[in-house]
This record gives sequence, C-alpha cells and structure tokens, in this order.
Amino acid sequence: MTTKSTLKSSLAAIVILGGAILAMATSGAKADALDDITKAGVLNVGVFSDFPPFSSASADMSLKGYDMDVAQAIADALKVKLNAVSVTGQNRIPYLTERRVDLLMSVGYSKERAEVLDYAAAYAPYYIAVIGPAALEVKAAADLAGKSIAVNRGTLEDTSLTAAAPADVDIKRFDNYNSVIQAFISGQTQLMVVGNDVGAQVLAKQDALKPEQKFQLMTSPSHMAVNKGEDRLKKLIDDTVAKMLADGSLSKSSEAWLKVPLNPDNLKD
Repeated sequence: MTTKSTLKSSLAAIVILGGAILAMATSGAKADALDDITKAGVLNVGVFSDFPPFSSASADMSLKGYDMDVAQAIADALKVKLNAVSVTGQNRIPYLTERRVDLLMSVGYSKERAEVLDYAAAYAPYYIAVIGPAALEVKAAADLAGKSIAVNRGTLEDTSLTAAAPADVDIKRFDNYNSVIQAFISGQTQLMVVGNDVGAQVLAKQDALKPEQKFQLMTSPSHMAVNKGEDRLKKLIDDTVAKMLADGSLSKSSEAWLKVPLNPDNLKD
C-alpha cells in the first residue's frame, strides 16, 4: 500500500528528474557552434599547414593559399577573426568532434566519414590530370598511345592512369612527386599524371616548357566538414560558397593558387 509520504517522495523525484531532463534539453539547444563562434569572435579552422597551394606558410609565416582564401571569406561572413589551427590527417577529425576546431578544410567525401561529421558544399576542385607541354597534342586517353608518362608509384594517380591508358603507353613509375616532376621537366617523359595540387606548382614555375592540363582522369572535390547537427553553421558555409561562385571570387582564388580558372563541374562528386 502506498503512503502519502511515499507518494510525495515519488512526485518530488519525478519533478526533479523532469527538471534535469529539461535543463539538459535546454543546454543542448544552446550548444550551437554558430552562437559560440559569434560570442567568442573567433572561427577556429582546421587546416593542413604544409599543403600548397591550398595552405602553406608564406614569407611572414602566416598561412596562405586557396583554403585560406575560403576560410577567410567564411570568417568575414560571420564578422569574426580567423584562427587557423594546424592539423594532420590522423588528428583532424578528433579535433573537430572534440570541438577544438569549428570546421575542417579539404575533406574528401567518404561514407565512413559521413557517419561522424557533416559535409558542407564542395568548394575546392581535386582531380587527377594529365599534364604536358602545349606543343604536344593530347586531348583524351586514346591520345596517350605511344607516349611516355611519369607517375608516382602506387598512388591513386597510378591506378587511374593504368586503368585509362592504352596498351602501348610507356608508364614510368617513380617513388615520389619530386622525381615525377623532374622526369617530366627534364624530358625523360613527355607527360606526367599528378593531382591538381602538385600540378599547380609545375604550371606556375615552368614558363619555358609551357605546360598545360590536357585532360582529367578522375575528379573528387574537397568539402568543408562540421560536426553533426550544426545545421546553421553548415548553411552559412554553403551560402558563402554559393556567393563566391556567383561573384567570381572562388574562380579568382583558383586562378591565383591553382593556376587555372575554376570549372564548376569539378565541384561535383
């Protein structure tokens, strides 16, 4: 049989529990990255600090590059200061989930990653391209027949080239990108296959050779990533990227850092 005293105790416990749940719900509702960023006046962005031309140290030791242009545009949209946080491939997702950074730059899409973070709009082109001198006529994979091509052994570039190349292509595999570039520049090979990050450095520095991108073998754009549930921050990022596409500033950054105008098709997964 239930006594009045027991009933009162039970009711009190329910009230206390209900209050705790409400407090937790209210607290969770307030835990919004956009509000936190605005209140702090700082946007913490996780970037690779040695990833030219997307982000790398300049003469004054500040980070510059394509990623930094976009990160700055987002900070400007929020009217806060940009704080670039150096991350590695191993620690950057924990940095995000532990809220040491508010967003990550240069994140390729994968189903596994999508389970623990949310992807904002694609903003940066990443693709594998065949690069050669302007004087050499190459427009498609069939034109590689009989040509010599340098590629970094065992990379995605290597597997993409191997899958697309005709049988009589002379593929010369090297153990690092510097060797690939040197083989191409020295004339040891007629062409090279690299990602657009590596290719941009060659396009910028080899005026005499007049290298150019011939065609793309594979495209997989980079996204910015935020924590799950941060829909307001994700929308602001999406809106900022859309604005940069519309006003041409994203293409301007591409020309400055990647040495080619931005092709919107390269932002499609």
